[in-house]
Amino acid sequence: MDKLIPDPPVPPLHLDIAADANAERVIDSYLNPKPAQPDKKPPPHQLFTVVEGVDVESLLANLSETLASANAMANDLAFDLEDSRRHVALGLQQLIELGLLLANRALDVIDPR
Repeated sequence: MDKLIPDPPVPPLHLDIAADANAERVIDSYLNPKPAQPDKKPPPHQLFTVVEGVDVESLLANLSETLASANAMANDLAFDLEDSRRHVALGLQQLIELGLLLANRALDVIDPR
């Protein structure tokens, strides 16, 4: 008795190249993962940066200390000025004091005393 289907079946002559490329890309993503992209460098006009990975409490503590220093400088400057310039310096000092209060409240929420 003659067979109509060859044993074993003959593979198709054309290959689906796009499917092979997709399969290779999927397999490579699991077996050969690409390293993470390096962090972007700050723009050239930016002089200062904050180190990556610093915890929020340390950032807020440094913010609080910086605002306290600015508060002291603005307060000292205000008493050396007169008239409208003194009012401007005192206004800046009050804004700095408000920022200091907010930073200290944020520190209290993160690490209640």
